[in-house]
Amino acid sequence: MPEISRLGVVGCGLMGSGIAEVAALRGLDVIVAESDQELAERGRNRVTASLDRGLEHGKLSADDRDLALSRLTFTGSLDALADRQLVIEAVAENREVKTEVFRRLDRTLAAADAILATNTSSLPVTELAAVTGRPSHVVGLHFFNPVPVQRLVEVIPALGTSADTVSRVHAFAADRLGKRVIHAPDRSGFVVNALLVPYLLSAVRMVEAGLARAEDIDDGMRYGCAHPMGPLRLLDLIGLDTAQAVADALYEEYKEPLYSAPPLLRRMVAAGRLGRKSGGGFYPY
Repeated sequence: MPEISRLGVVGCGLMGSGIAEVAALRGLDVIVAESDQELAERGRNRVTASLDRGLEHGKLSADDRDLALSRLTFTGSLDALADRQLVIEAVAENREVKTEVFRRLDRTLAAADAILATNTSSLPVTELAAVTGRPSHVVGLHFFNPVPVQRLVEVIPALGTSADTVSRVHAFAADRLGKRVIHAPDRSGFVVNALLVPYLLSAVRMVEAGLARAEDIDDGMRYGCAHPMGPLRLLDLIGLDTAQAVADALYEEYKEPLYSAPPLLRRMVAAGRLGRKSGGGFYPY
């Protein structure tokens, strides 16, 4: 099968912009699609700012930055993705939104062997594949935030995903993007979040019960277990609303109490205390 060189990314928030940036730096022709041109321009600004930070910190040369930007196109229309060999969906972690994106992409992509991938962290890949006419070419491709820094990618085949699709996507993530790839079953949470989310929710429950301060919990895991970041600062980085959505999806699938979002997490989300992106969560920013 031909090597993937033309990539589409749908959504240009934290995850979509990170995926687009990494792909452009690795030499791919990347089109980023948003729901309108204003959001597309915001996405362009987000990627440009990230590349500028890399230049300022000495991680990129000016030539690297300029070449990456020259490989990026931002658009407010999914129709621009028609010639893409692979499109990665990176919109909100919402079943209805992702389903509609997959329906539209299935009609948009011209090539019969074009691959549709989802960056979902918790939703069943098989459900998204079922709304398309190409279930053998649908796969989960789960990146981790921040994408330019985190090396891991989970590849998640749906029930009908072909072996060729899995092989092409694995090679794309490992060889073209330079990521470490693991394969995961199509079960909510896959490998990483199925283990991580109960740990994060346990930290919230400790705060909620008054057993320890957020700072002490985070310091305990950083200096006692050599974690690079404590669980509550990690929740602030992920976004408390995103963490709640993932927890709800895990609980829906497994019905295990350890996946149930604690009341404190739900109250913080309802109050708009979402973490770094809102200016405050368990910590002020």
